[in-house]
Amino acid sequence: MPDYNRRRFMQTLSMSAAASLGGGFACSKRSAKRSNIIVIFCDDLGYGDLSVFGHPTIHTPNLDRMAQEGQKWTHFYAGASVCTPSRAALLTGRLPIRSGMCSDERRVLFPDSRSGLPQSEVTIAEALKPAGYHTACIGKWHLGHLPPFLPTKHGFDTYFGIPYSNDMDLIAGKPYYETCVKPRSELFQVPLMRDEEVIEKGPDQTKLTKRYTEEAIAFIKNNKKNPFFLYLAHNMPHVPLFRSKNFTNHSLRGRYGDVIEELDWSVGQILLTLRKEKLADNTLVVFTSDNGPWLWFNQHGGSAGSFRNGKGTTFEGGMREPTIFWYPGRIAPRLVQDMGSTMDLLPTFCALAGAKTPENKVLDGHDLSPVLFGNASSPRRTMYYYRGRQLYAVRHGRYKAHYITQDCYGGPHPQLHHDPPLLYDLGEDPGEKFNIAADHAKILDEIETIRKNHLENLVPGEDQLTKRSIPR
Repeated sequence: MPDYNRRRFMQTLSMSAAASLGGGFACSKRSAKRSNIIVIFCDDLGYGDLSVFGHPTIHTPNLDRMAQEGQKWTHFYAGASVCTPSRAALLTGRLPIRSGMCSDERRVLFPDSRSGLPQSEVTIAEALKPAGYHTACIGKWHLGHLPPFLPTKHGFDTYFGIPYSNDMDLIAGKPYYETCVKPRSELFQVPLMRDEEVIEKGPDQTKLTKRYTEEAIAFIKNNKKNPFFLYLAHNMPHVPLFRSKNFTNHSLRGRYGDVIEELDWSVGQILLTLRKEKLADNTLVVFTSDNGPWLWFNQHGGSAGSFRNGKGTTFEGGMREPTIFWYPGRIAPRLVQDMGSTMDLLPTFCALAGAKTPENKVLDGHDLSPVLFGNASSPRRTMYYYRGRQLYAVRHGRYKAHYITQDCYGGPHPQLHHDPPLLYDLGEDPGEKFNIAADHAKILDEIETIRKNHLENLVPGEDQLTKRSIPR
């Protein structure tokens, strides 16, 4: 047991377990405040890009310590394998197909997109506001850059960041790939916004991670007397890769490693602030990423570790993410090998905050609090892997069936249909190398029943990514 008081920890577990049966968490006697919640969300971070998840040359001491003091989840999934649908899944607790935030034609929103996350969707911020939470979004939004779709229209009190990917708004005539791997910040004229106003055009991206960190720290300090929800969504390590002077040539892994080590520094600054402000024992921090590494960019892309493929695919490398939960004195430090997903965060946070989950909405998330605050197994047994609006694969338990496969984002790769489906045992074969379908007909039948039931009961939302008009 770490150096916090064991008896207090066990009392907290008991209160949490009792409260979870009653639909909410009890506050400790020491403080009547509700728990603060912080989500640190990276962009295109691979499962194998942190030293605590096995990278041999990228040094991430703050995340390593965070994992030692908290819970390291090894089967945790993003809701999609690219930016826009993945972010919609996290914030709504729903598969992107339900909200319409996915498309086979345009897989993400672009600067010329005319739509975004529908007002009918309920975000984590909107769910927590009635429970008295102050809310902030810092960093990349990518759920609609026009006024009706900004964070301030979806439950966030404040917003500071770039409303879409940092590789967009490239100056006309510049070759995309070459410019991304030999980046100059002034060539990308992305807008930096505060709330609903553009305050800079083409900000110096070498300073973005530092500026986001400073904004996050200021928000924490300004709201230390109130319960708060902070969604810190870094633009890095999405290409083009930028790091500050202090982190230039900092890593053995080159520019990509420099970027990751600066993100690790950022995490360290936030956790240090929580300790200094005496908020650490009242704040849950979750660290994860939106999808796997963009392998098309070679050394400028990350690593999926032992998993197959990367960003844009429904192989494990595209959607399984390095994930850490940290809440000193409240959650037992351990390795969790159960399944979880970013879609589970909304119901988990609502349980922790004593807030209501959205009414009249089908949620695809599960409350993970019995795992975090007790010794229970995860309630998540199944994961659906969508690419655009098509269901490509289904995982149930340790087995995963691929009905359709397509290789990595960034090149002309054919779509392959499989009948019978490919089947992998992710316990013995996390790299999805050995198809065992021929010997496991019963397992394929079970997964096929799950797939059919899911599709028969699914009500897809209207495709928001290809809309050409702004709703009135």
